[in-house]
Amino acid sequence: MTPPASDGSRAPKGRAPHRRDERARLAVLHAADDLLAERGFNGVSIEGIAARARVAKQTIYRWWPSKVDILLDTLSEDAARQLAIPEAGPVVEGTRRYLHALARFVTRDPAGKVLLALIGEAQHDPEMARLFHERWLDPQRMRERALLQRGIDAGELSSELDVDAALDALCGPIVYRALTGARIPRRFVDGLIADTLGRHVL
Repeated sequence: MTPPASDGSRAPKGRAPHRRDERARLAVLHAADDLLAERGFNGVSIEGIAARARVAKQTIYRWWPSKVDILLDTLSEDAARQLAIPEAGPVVEGTRRYLHALARFVTRDPAGKVLLALIGEAQHDPEMARLFHERWLDPQRMRERALLQRGIDAGELSSELDVDAALDALCGPIVYRALTGARIPRRFVDGLIADTLGRHVL
């Protein structure tokens, strides 16, 4: 079957599912990571990923409808390892560990570049924004929300804390600094926690 003419398009539906070879799957994800870091979002193509991963384009289209789907898988898998939400222990300290991990992720990890690129592209591509929210952003926000809610339920944080506003105040400046290329020192992250959660600690 002929793949889509443009790289941003999605492959036709209705084909029988194919089992993925794990080595080829990882090669595709790593190739997408590397190409985005080297060339930016617009420099990533299915052709380029196939050449770098040494797999056929048809193989990629059997597994992923578009390059966005590949990048979302790359982000999801790397973030699951690098941005795990603490599920036990003091919540303020867990939040501190998570935010420092987020700062490292968006400034040092190749998948952090994927995250920043997807944020940028989502601003003018409604379908990509929908996929980004559905596949990663909304589930991650739910996990972040659960962390602070656990602190409220345990009596560590005041019930007056607006969880969503707090998350915006905690995560937003980190992502903004990464998008603009500014440094994110540890004291900056610690200051966000003190300013946002300090008066709500019981």
